[in-house]
Amino acid sequence: MAETLPPDRNKSAGKNRGGKSGKVADFRYQRPPQPDARACGGNGRSKGANGDGRRAGRGKTTPANPASSARPDLADIGAMKPSSHGEAYAALDLGTNNCRLLIARPSGRDFTVIDAFSRVVKLGEGLATSGRLSDAAMERTLTALTICADKLQRRNVRLARSVATEACRRAENGFAFIERVRRETGIALDIISAEEEARLAVLGCHILLESGDGPAVIFDIGGGSTELVLVEAGGEGSRVPRILDWQSVPWGVVSLTDTVGRLEDSEAARIARFARMKAMVAESFSPFAARVTAAARHPDIRLLGTSGTVTTLASLYLELPSYDRKAVDGLIVPATEMREISARLSVMTPYERSTLPCIGQDRADLVVAGCAILEAILDLWPARRLGVADRGIREGILRSIMAAERQSERSLKALHKQRSGRRPS
Repeated sequence: MAETLPPDRNKSAGKNRGGKSGKVADFRYQRPPQPDARACGGNGRSKGANGDGRRAGRGKTTPANPASSARPDLADIGAMKPSSHGEAYAALDLGTNNCRLLIARPSGRDFTVIDAFSRVVKLGEGLATSGRLSDAAMERTLTALTICADKLQRRNVRLARSVATEACRRAENGFAFIERVRRETGIALDIISAEEEARLAVLGCHILLESGDGPAVIFDIGGGSTELVLVEAGGEGSRVPRILDWQSVPWGVVSLTDTVGRLEDSEAARIARFARMKAMVAESFSPFAARVTAAARHPDIRLLGTSGTVTTLASLYLELPSYDRKAVDGLIVPATEMREISARLSVMTPYERSTLPCIGQDRADLVVAGCAILEAILDLWPARRLGVADRGIREGILRSIMAAERQSERSLKALHKQRSGRRPS
């Protein structure tokens, strides 16, 4: 992937406070095994593979490897032979709201997931008002990370990368928490910049972009920030599209909800609250919106979102009784349908939202903020359809580290070939 420096490098919120990013941790575990937690799923109904609910072309996530600390050329990710030792690679993403782990093995041009973990930890709860990670949030997160450490150890992971995003970037005690995690779990979290977060999200989900001739925007609505990335026209298939522009704003589902507040006494108050959320986000997006105005006029623009917000709304669109990743990942939904679902959710009471399938109590408060962010994105990039991805940073990390290892193997083979070709003097 030929990367360009984003024009708003010095204007984006959530600047990197963690120094250099890109390290790969060789874990040393300290805690004994802990009880595992099982995630529940379900089968659901789909509206079919037509224009109102089409499946995007299935992309295969490709591997490679990071034996060196240098960032690989991401456009060079290609086929990788199956690991002769069955070695596992892992990616851990600690966000403002969720802790997610993915463990996989290379398999041809793809990789096979052998273990996964996801838990709502609400690490950034209250951060928007206090500026600090709370004791309760850190304890919840440490419990989840202990489970992750146990899985990494049991799966005999060879290489892994663990990243922390907006909550740890912004919190006054973010560095102290990262060090505590290292001491208590052995996991070395890397606080990545907003730029790196956007790059990894694109790398992880670009394969699901709807085919077309126009430019595309890929977005990631997180707990503490939202990243918007403009990518070049074309870019179908396995090739990673070139990033043309990007922006990160400090509004995610948690930070926006905490800032605006949760009081929803009447329908009028709920409508006003939603309008305020959308206006705040739109104002933050305005520099990016101004820069992409010309690109947005193309008749064939495309849009792809990776976040709990878009997967939740897609589940409601499909009327799934419970979340089904296979039904949602790669779905393409008319933007008007997503707007209608968003509008309905914004006027519901928290209890009414909590009773809906695929939302529940955990997302009942936060989904409204996600809807406000999504509508602001649809306003600045009025694509007719929205692609939905249940993949992102973790898959991007896996591709990146596997690509670096593949590059290292090629360099080593080239060196051996060069040495073997030398004649003795």
